Amino acid sequence: MVRTLMVCLLALIATTAGAQEPGPLRLTISDPNVEPMPIAVPVFIAETPDAAALAAQITDVATNDLTGTALFRLIPREAYLARPASVDAAPDLAAWRAINADKLIVGAVATLPDGRLAVKFRLWDVATGQEDGAGLQFAGSAAEWRRLGHKLADEVYTRITGEGPYFDSRIVFVAESGPRGARVKRLAIMDQDGANLRFLTDGRDLVLTPRFDPTSQRIVFLSYASGQPRVHLMDLATGTRTELETLPGMTFAPRFSPDGSRVVMSLTQGGNTDIYVVPLGSRPRIRLTDSPAIDTAPSFSPDGSRIVFESDRGGSQQLYVMPANGGEAQRISFGPGRYAGPVWSPRGDWIAFTKLLGGRFYIGVMRPDGSDERLLTASYIDEGPTWAPNGRVLMFFRDLGGPNAVPVLMSVDLTGRNLRRVPTDQPGSDPAWSPLLD
Repeated sequence: MVRTLMVCLLALIATTAGAQEPGPLRLTISDPNVEPMPIAVPVFIAETPDAAALAAQITDVATNDLTGTALFRLIPREAYLARPASVDAAPDLAAWRAINADKLIVGAVATLPDGRLAVKFRLWDVATGQEDGAGLQFAGSAAEWRRLGHKLADEVYTRITGEGPYFDSRIVFVAESGPRGARVKRLAIMDQDGANLRFLTDGRDLVLTPRFDPTSQRIVFLSYASGQPRVHLMDLATGTRTELETLPGMTFAPRFSPDGSRVVMSLTQGGNTDIYVVPLGSRPRIRLTDSPAIDTAPSFSPDGSRIVFESDRGGSQQLYVMPANGGEAQRISFGPGRYAGPVWSPRGDWIAFTKLLGGRFYIGVMRPDGSDERLLTASYIDEGPTWAPNGRVLMFFRDLGGPNAVPVLMSVDLTGRNLRRVPTDQPGSDPAWSPLLD
């Protein structure tokens, strides 16, 4: 397990006694037109002879995380006028000002006597000459070198933007292969940047809508292993898989409660589709809705007090919010078109959804009271939004249609900027973002 070993307070430099110096430059990312911040990231120093290759690879992982946000622009390394000799020494900031760098990341990698890797770094504000926060050192096994890069990038991102981290996380999704009319669908998991892909199911039964436990590395998903849709629970550490709710009826559209103790889902019995909460223990399920409409796709608010869901009780697919223990539901979507697949942001400030309007699909967000609706994407099919752990980025899947088209995973910032394909060669749908790893 990767863990922080220590926080090293290092001296501030280049300040004049009694003079007022501006604070370190911060990046405000609420503006969709923000210009990328120019950063310099020299290849990390290998402090032991056997660490050179990993130092370069960890540098690339961290740099790719940061530049992949479109908030940062790497100044080409061939333009650098200096090379840091040590992470512990103050750099020649004049050389970095000369190439117009705003931030400088100096890092080092070493192999420890017990075989683990240690990665340390310092972040410098070039204009002020100040160190941006304290130096940090992380350590982990050599096999976890990619995670060390993600953790470093998370720390840099948080210091500069003030936003929470999200790079050290994973994505579970439905990997698809084969022709459009006979797709094989398997559960797969990968790092958030598309690396370390592995399959969780073998494709013998249809699987859909995997969802992460916000508190651990467990997922719930829909499986047709029994011949009809049923919700299953899987522990990713052991691969153990169990079926939730063995009573008659179809169960689908599952999501965990914020504390991971319950699963909210839809159950169809006698022609009715309603929402139930299933405690992950010995207590019986609890029915939350009771109407002739189709009530489905429930999602808890992060404080666990409310649930947003979709329903056609008003004549068309719309979004509703109700108390977490059931009760009166308030409609929150009033724009043109149909709304589906709502999911509450982990920060509680937005609800993401899929919208169908005029023959096109959109990924959008609105406030929990239905105000400030924004459409972030548009395509032939854009569906299944899922939030990054920090509530700043959304991932979803896109299908451009046509006989040879395959679904691909996409991501977009909350502001609607930086729409891009997630770099994985495996076609896929129904992504779900994990919490930060331990």
